[in-house]
Amino acid sequence: MEKLENAAKAAHVSFTDDDLIVDLEDGGTISIPLPYYPRLFHGSQTERENWLLEGEGIHWPDLDEDIRRADLLIGLPSAESQASLKRWLEQQQVEA
Repeated sequence: MEKLENAAKAAHVSFTDDDLIVDLEDGGTISIPLPYYPRLFHGSQTERENWLLEGEGIHWPDLDEDIRRADLLIGLPSAESQASLKRWLEQQQVEA
């Protein structure tokens, strides 16, 4: 898996209405259902488009979301608890 992780580096991130799309440097593409990552799912298009490649993954500073490359490769959904997500959603509504 380590060899695969090193080869599968993200080059670009985009979204459809239903999916997170990660284009890889090697020409491959990963497509993952957007509901796997609730903060991205609930985020605005502007918040989703503000992403950074950092270390072992992708970071969305406006949404306080980080997804490791290894998790993307195996299609692992967010491990955020429902209680944490609920607090974050409530905070987003207060700031809006």
